[in-house]
Amino acid sequence: MTFSSLREQVAEAARRVAAEGLLIGTAGNVSARAGDHVAITGTGIVLAECSAADVTVVSLSGDAVDGMIAPSSELDLHLCVYERTSAQAIVHTHAPFGTAVACVSGLTSLPVLHYQQLGLGGAIPIAPYATFGSPELAEIVAGALVDTQVALMANHGSVARGSSLADAVANALLLEWLATLYHRASSIGRPRELTADEQQSTVAQAIRLDYGTPKENRT
Repeated sequence: MTFSSLREQVAEAARRVAAEGLLIGTAGNVSARAGDHVAITGTGIVLAECSAADVTVVSLSGDAVDGMIAPSSELDLHLCVYERTSAQAIVHTHAPFGTAVACVSGLTSLPVLHYQQLGLGGAIPIAPYATFGSPELAEIVAGALVDTQVALMANHGSVARGSSLADAVANALLLEWLATLYHRASSIGRPRELTADEQQSTVAQAIRLDYGTPKENRT
């Protein structure tokens, strides 16, 4: 894949998450990995208007390779996640409900209320707070994402990884839906969590049905 193609794909994903209401203005960043290079949205850009020219390609050590704009201040976070997981794309947003949940005192994870959450890895961790753009935040978030596809960042926002940009965007959207569900359930009463047995049964059923995969009608 050429750098120009990779940069355009990242820009398109950035515009998509902005259009979905997961971020406003310059608050957020998107990246994709291609071999030994990472294309990431530039610092200070408005993601709703992101173009390929607003995306910078760097090496895995963070050295700029292609592009005129300095990479996002969260570059270390992206590189650390790529180093410690199998991620091929990352979406970081300040999605309203995910961020709200991440600001709740004493809450260390988003519990499993709905079976779709199991596809992301189960209970969603809320990574402890660290200053944005810091090496400490990069290490904390990367550690939180080792065993899950998504995480919340205390008093900050949300982050999703995936096997592709489309996958990472879908995971970010599902995370926000789950955070919204938790918020709404909590406003009504005490949310009912799925038990371990119910979660295990759901996983077995999903495997048996190959859930979420299009299939031809059997005649």
